[in-house]
Amino acid sequence: MRVLVIEDDTTLGHALQEFLVEQGYAVDWLQEGDQVLGAVAGQAYDLLLLDLNLPGMSGLDVLRQLRVNGQQIPVLILTARDGVEDRVAGLDAGADDYVTKPFELPELAARVRAFARRRAGQAQPFIEAGPLVFDTVGREVRVHGERLALSVRELSVLEMLMGRAGRVVTKRQIVNSLSAWDADFSENAVEVYVYRLRKRLEGTGAGIQTVRGFGYLLDVESAA
Repeated sequence: MRVLVIEDDTTLGHALQEFLVEQGYAVDWLQEGDQVLGAVAGQAYDLLLLDLNLPGMSGLDVLRQLRVNGQQIPVLILTARDGVEDRVAGLDAGADDYVTKPFELPELAARVRAFARRRAGQAQPFIEAGPLVFDTVGREVRVHGERLALSVRELSVLEMLMGRAGRVVTKRQIVNSLSAWDADFSENAVEVYVYRLRKRLEGTGAGIQTVRGFGYLLDVESAA
C-alpha cells in the first residue's frame, strides 16, 4: 500500500515515514498543503495521512479540493485540534477517519491496517491463499501453522500477490505500490524478491508463476 504523509513538523513527519516504512508500506512525505494536489494528480495513493495546520494551504482546504476534484482517496486526519466542532468539520469535508495528537504509533498502525483491509476487500485481519495465511496485524505469513522468515520487502511483495491470488500482478504495479519517491526500487529489484520468495515457498503448496509479458501470479493449486 502506498501512503502519502502531509505533515509540516519535520520531526513528526520523519518519524511517521520511518515507522510506516518499517510496517511495510511505501511512504512519501510532504510538508506543505499546496504540494498535495499536484502529487496526487501524478501518483496513485491508497491513503493520505493529513495534518490540518499546514503552510500554503490548510489541510481542510486540501481535503475539500480533493473531493471537489473527484479524488476518492481515503484520508486519515492527524491533528492537535480535538474539539467536537473540529472533528465534525474534518469528517464533513470528506475525511474517512480522524486521530488527534498526541497519538500512539501502534494505534495509528492499526488504523492504517484497517484501511489496507478495506482496500483488499478483507473484513478480517487475515488474508488466506491456499496454505498461506497472512496476519496483517502481526505482519507475518504462516504456512501450515509455521511462520515464514521473510524480510519486510519480501513480505510486502507476497502480501500484494496474496491479495490478488489467481490474478496477474505486473512488475510496474509492484514498483508503484512499494516504492517511495526517494527509494531505489526497480523492476529488477522485483525480480530479485520474487526469486527469493520462490525459494521460501518451495514445498509449501504455493508458488509464483511468471506470466511472460505481463507479470506474476500466485498459484496455490498446482504448486508442488
